[in-house]
Amino acid sequence: MNAFVWLTGDLPFIQKSFFRNFVAFLFALILLLRQKSGFRPTKGALPALLLRSFGGTLGILCNFYAVDHLVLSDASILNKMSPFFAILFSWLLLHEKISRKQAIIVLGTLIGSLFVVKPSFSNADFFASAVGLMDGLFAGMAYTMVRRLGAIGENKAYIVFFFSAFSCIVTLPYLLFSYTQMTWKQLLFLILAGLSAADGQFGITSAYCYAPAREISVYDYTQILFSAGLGFLLFAQIPDWLSVIGYLIIIAMAAMMFFYQKKGAAKST
Repeated sequence: MNAFVWLTGDLPFIQKSFFRNFVAFLFALILLLRQKSGFRPTKGALPALLLRSFGGTLGILCNFYAVDHLVLSDASILNKMSPFFAILFSWLLLHEKISRKQAIIVLGTLIGSLFVVKPSFSNADFFASAVGLMDGLFAGMAYTMVRRLGAIGENKAYIVFFFSAFSCIVTLPYLLFSYTQMTWKQLLFLILAGLSAADGQFGITSAYCYAPAREISVYDYTQILFSAGLGFLLFAQIPDWLSVIGYLIIIAMAAMMFFYQKKGAAKST
């Protein structure tokens, strides 16, 4: 998805976001119509749906801005801060306890992100990196609400449908007043970005239906390898050595969290 977004060129990132979410909206709409499950949220789910959609929309806007201004792998790794922000939001919003080891791991990921962001007035990409980090924060809030919605028993297709519709409605006014004419290639790449995003959303949702989150989340970090590979092959992008150190720290923290949660699950069993 990020590679196709980058290939669309200098289109406004809000316009890119609209088309990405519109394709996902159509996918979710077709699925709901086939299921004949209706378009009303589960009782008590509306606040969580709104928070999930708000966080998800801001996260995508930040992600697309970062993709436009950073090396592809940098934008992707900052997005992968979301599981760790989800732990913090689970503590703040769902009142779930955080163990000392989890707190240390979250702190480690924040340190790793500093190597990627490289906060400095001399760093021309600092603002874009900070926006990319905010992407991870908002996505973490959105995933926390998805967890809440799963506990309520909300239909997964409806969660995608509601979020995609919300995001399209929020970004539509920008298109009405500031639409940028697109070439057929740009439109094609946006459609492909939307298809990739929709497939990714439904794919990860299906994965979480078949196995616990603690056994799946670590595999999501393979996105960094794919992003780095695509960035090099398609755009000749090579991350600097500080970013590579940041990647290694964040991926190491993800692996530690994976084994920590798996060990905790084994003990409880």
